[in-house]
Amino acid sequence: MFAAPAARLAPFLQRRGIHYAWVVAALTFLAMLVTSAALGLPGALLQPLSREFGWSTTALSSVFATRFALYGLLGPFAAVVLMRYGVRAVVTLASAVIGVALLLGVFMHSLAEAFALWGLVLGVATGMTAMVLGATVVNRWFVQRKGLVMGLLAGSSATGQLIFLPLATWLIEHHGWRAALFPVVIATGVVALLVLALLRDSPADLGLAPYGATGAEPAAGPAPKPTWRLPFETLAMASRVPAFWVLAGSFFICGLSTNGLVQTHFISLCGDRGLGPVPAASVLAMMGVFDLVGTTLSGWLSDRFDNRKLLCWYYGLRGLSLFWLPYSDFTVAGLSTFAVFYGLDWIATVPPTVKLAAHLFGPARAGLVFGWVFAFHQLGAAAAAFGAGFTRSVMLSYSPALFVAGGACLVAALAVMAIRKPPARAAAA
Repeated sequence: MFAAPAARLAPFLQRRGIHYAWVVAALTFLAMLVTSAALGLPGALLQPLSREFGWSTTALSSVFATRFALYGLLGPFAAVVLMRYGVRAVVTLASAVIGVALLLGVFMHSLAEAFALWGLVLGVATGMTAMVLGATVVNRWFVQRKGLVMGLLAGSSATGQLIFLPLATWLIEHHGWRAALFPVVIATGVVALLVLALLRDSPADLGLAPYGATGAEPAAGPAPKPTWRLPFETLAMASRVPAFWVLAGSFFICGLSTNGLVQTHFISLCGDRGLGPVPAASVLAMMGVFDLVGTTLSGWLSDRFDNRKLLCWYYGLRGLSLFWLPYSDFTVAGLSTFAVFYGLDWIATVPPTVKLAAHLFGPARAGLVFGWVFAFHQLGAAAAAFGAGFTRSVMLSYSPALFVAGGACLVAALAVMAIRKPPARAAAA
């Protein structure tokens, strides 16, 4: 019954010159958007939860850090789950679990319940629909425009923030934090139904070739057998390549300076400086606009220029923007300037990193290798989510966390240039 809509839609679009890969990309974008909304929502809830239950910033940060760590550490295993059980089934189930975990949060009254629902369950469910999902879909459905599509999918986190955070903060201010959960819960249900009806695991399921395939492409290597040992075998193989550790280390710093720090603590940081939650969320939404533009542009650039140099620019500009943030006076004008420069490269690092992983390890294992690289990203996010909360509790300031993250970004900007430059033909492919 659920297979019929896709089977009817694919030939209808094909007759009009539209490849079904774009439908799959749109559905993946929506799934990752809802995932990012679920991950970002607790940042708006930090102060309301603390006021209602008396939980410290450090305690709540530990819950959010657990969620970030699981979101990343499950990446390599999510790749195996997607290979074994199919993208459609996994994304449908994960979207439903995200919605249920958020909904049950309405009834929680203890920190242990918050840890179980929004640390463990939410971390596992969102880990199934993380960046590895985007890399898997892009490699299966696209031969051309890979960088552009990966940039669009990576930008889904910005769009989720843009849509849901201002609405969430308004609902918190007028109706309480529980009301803020329902828009994301409803969105997860809609996404689950759309994915079940329209998403397919591969072009072959609909009798199609991948987008841009001409038949002249070199044959891909055999896909690895999706056993539970595969992630560890892949890590053992990748760990012998020094460039893997450069990618992993730089992505650790990427998570340290984005999700864990700004996404989690920005509204609380602005509150400490006298800016209300609604204006602060609006600045985050502005970052989302510029991130969507920057990440999409980054995907386009990654198809045409040296990905190492792109990463060097991205990390360098992000580090400088974090150094400047404490001196912005937290006015709307000052924060708007920060939102432009920081937002343009929030997730812009993803397309070049994915392409470098594919160059170094081949398309057959690129998704799994990127899964491990992304795990380091989320470990960095977890470290920042907890560390920034700790410095705020102990030192009564977020500034030390901002300066550490800014300095780490400058280190990453230099480190990525140590990766061997891909040959021109490999970069073009």
